[in-house]
Amino acid sequence: MTNSIPTQPGRSRSPTPKRNSIVQSEGRPWGPASRALREEGVKTLADEAYQKIREDIIQARFAPGEKLQPDILKERYDIGLSPVREALSRLARDGLATAEGQRGFFVAPASLGELLDVTDLRIHLSIMAVERSIKFGDDAWENGVVTAYYQLDKTERQMKRDPVGLSDEWERRNREFHRQLESGCESPWLLHFGEVLYDQLERYRRLYSVYVEHGPAVHEEHRAIMEAVLARKADVARDLLAKHFAHARQVVLDRMNEPGGKKTLPRKIGKPAAVRKRATAKQL
Repeated sequence: MTNSIPTQPGRSRSPTPKRNSIVQSEGRPWGPASRALREEGVKTLADEAYQKIREDIIQARFAPGEKLQPDILKERYDIGLSPVREALSRLARDGLATAEGQRGFFVAPASLGELLDVTDLRIHLSIMAVERSIKFGDDAWENGVVTAYYQLDKTERQMKRDPVGLSDEWERRNREFHRQLESGCESPWLLHFGEVLYDQLERYRRLYSVYVEHGPAVHEEHRAIMEAVLARKADVARDLLAKHFAHARQVVLDRMNEPGGKKTLPRKIGKPAAVRKRATAKQL
């Protein structure tokens, strides 16, 4: 597939001043770096611990309310106690964990109230970011949207055969698609807070969604959003995004409201394979 960009006949795009052009001209970027850039840099041990524990919480490998014991995490990730404790403090600030005085750290609970609150904020921030991207985005932004949609579309078509087996791939592609939609907004802070909320919604989705339920409706929603954004139809994109997030929220709400209020909790898992290999090597 070629990354062709739909255009409207007779439409010429007048250049729009970049919101951060003054800062760029000074050679000093402002605001928080995107997570992708932060993860590419050289990490401290605390950064590594933070990234690994965060990933396991978001991917529902730890159950809501489960105690996060530093000594066990130290062995699981083969990282010292001090970096693990620092990582847990950072996760508590992000809302993925809670600190309870002398009792220690726990995975953040899951509740209907939080899901509704997070989804509502995510809708508002995503719409704001996409509207700004439509206004400020250039050809590189458009190409990024098309490429991300193509990869997501390919995965969604393959999920008809194996929805559970491809769920991790779908989550990566879905995150990248929404990231590209919002990436032209020229606001690092808006992107940062959007990422924080996305993390929370992905955790709820992985805890409660059954991926076979995503089906053709979600696929069509993504296509319609992509087409509206590339056509620079901000009003249409706004309505489609609001319906898209509301649909995703309802899928999770339906599962949370089932008898028992949850699907099967995550199973306890052992150390990652790479850690097991290092431990075996030390014993030889």
